[in-house]
Amino acid sequence: MGLFKRVKNVMLADLHDFVDKLEDPISMTKQYLRELEGQIEKGRSALAQQIAVEQRYEQLIEQAKEMIEKRTRQAKLAVERNEETIAKMALQEKIVYEKKLSSYQQQYKALKEKTTYLTEQLKQLQDKYEELKTKQLDLIARAHAAKAIKDINASLVSFSPDYALKGFARMEERILALEAEAKASSYVYESTKPLHLDPLLQEEVKKELVQLKAAK
Repeated sequence: MGLFKRVKNVMLADLHDFVDKLEDPISMTKQYLRELEGQIEKGRSALAQQIAVEQRYEQLIEQAKEMIEKRTRQAKLAVERNEETIAKMALQEKIVYEKKLSSYQQQYKALKEKTTYLTEQLKQLQDKYEELKTKQLDLIARAHAAKAIKDINASLVSFSPDYALKGFARMEERILALEAEAKASSYVYESTKPLHLDPLLQEEVKKELVQLKAAK
């Protein structure tokens, strides 16, 4: 085996090994993307729940503010009417709602921070998904190109130029034989073809024939 052919076989073996190893990573990228899609879906669900809780706290804060204003008005009205007991009860409820409002606002702030964090994380996850999706297309294209090169080189390895050259030589011999047969058939045809003399030229032909005989 020549040096060139040995090097070529080594290169082909390396290429085959590369393609075989590449097929599994491509399948794995699909699995990774499916897992990432699942994480994104979970992230969207968690964000939706977070926003729903956030909206609930917005309602609680608004209700607490309304109750504080309402109990403040009631306490003022009771004082104006010298209804001290009612004023104390109104003020007591006002204080309770103020404490609730403070607690709601603190929790709402924490929820908002968590919502912002979840939103950013989800965006990063989606951006990464799009990036990997593009990367996957690149890997698939490269895998297909490598496989095409593998198939072409496999065809080149199996192709034998000696076989083709011998085949052409046989065809040339066959054509030469056909040409010889055609030439031979033309010769036979010409030799067996009856002679037709032109009546108008007979006198001239006879004169030249006499001259040829006399010159002998």
